[in-house]
Amino acid sequence: MQRNRFLSTCLAFFFGVVVAVGCAGNAPETSSEPTNTSEVAAVDGAPLVIGYSSWPGWLPWAIAEEKGLFEANGANVELKWFDGYLASMEALAAGQLDGNCQTLNDTISFAADAVNGEVAVLVNDNSAGNDKVIVAEGINSLEDLKGKTVALEEGVVDDFMLTQALEDAGMSRSDITIKNLETGAAAAAFASGQADGFAGWPPFWSIALEREGSKELLSSKEYPGAIPDLLVVTQKVIDEQPDQVQAMVNTWFATLDYIAKNPEESNKIMASRAGVSAEEYKAFEAGTRIFTIEENLEAFSEGNTMKHMPFAAQKMNDFMVDVGFIEAGPEDLGAILDDSFVKAYAESS
Repeated sequence: MQRNRFLSTCLAFFFGVVVAVGCAGNAPETSSEPTNTSEVAAVDGAPLVIGYSSWPGWLPWAIAEEKGLFEANGANVELKWFDGYLASMEALAAGQLDGNCQTLNDTISFAADAVNGEVAVLVNDNSAGNDKVIVAEGINSLEDLKGKTVALEEGVVDDFMLTQALEDAGMSRSDITIKNLETGAAAAAFASGQADGFAGWPPFWSIALEREGSKELLSSKEYPGAIPDLLVVTQKVIDEQPDQVQAMVNTWFATLDYIAKNPEESNKIMASRAGVSAEEYKAFEAGTRIFTIEENLEAFSEGNTMKHMPFAAQKMNDFMVDVGFIEAGPEDLGAILDDSFVKAYAESS
């Protein structure tokens, strides 16, 4: 049902993690090296348990864990790896985690029923090409899709991206026929000639491209902000341990700083967590844009474009309700976004 449920089986999902190194170079200076324990306030009690899974924008957390950057920044955190992304979202909603790495649309989907609330406190990245619309030979524009059949998984981010593209072209979803299939099945249907287009993420678009004459029509690179990947924590944690949430946010930017200074070592750590060789890891193309602190501040701010999450959240909520993916989103969409922690980091840097 959700975008990244197959991430752990897909090498192609690691397109672009090396882009983190370049983006991290713009991050403010932070404490990226483990410090003496006397220099960091002691953190007592049970650690916050944070879930994450195999998406490039979330793998830097493995570096924070291995290099002691959580401790160096006063964060008492236990990372919990999930082979299945959907399971991590279900665990957060059920109160089994204190935080999780997930997309904005999935946060909207789960927030209304989450027992402890769900709040985005950090933008890790945006998909910047990893999500694509693939079309058959002879289709060269969105207008050419009119009356054609597109295989996709309704309600997920690639459906949303395609809908935005159609609207930009003066069209709507009613101008095409949606063949609603699980993403892997949708790619197979397109590859076998049962549809004229396909929308999805790797490795499934690589399967779709096996069809002779097929090609990429558009990707998330042209729709910045449409697919933000986030650190989401419970409202309970924010209320009871705001200092720990701040420490996690600080740790994230310290990790980006570490990556910028130690790219080779960092790539090895992320490759190991992904289960691929460092050589394979480096070979993938950029498809993920890691966010700087400046981009975080812009993303959380009010605005009238998809780069602004308050605007994007409303668009995503309305879209998912319209297509019947959810009955209703959170009563207050603003409550699932909290910019206070990235603002505090920016002010202290």
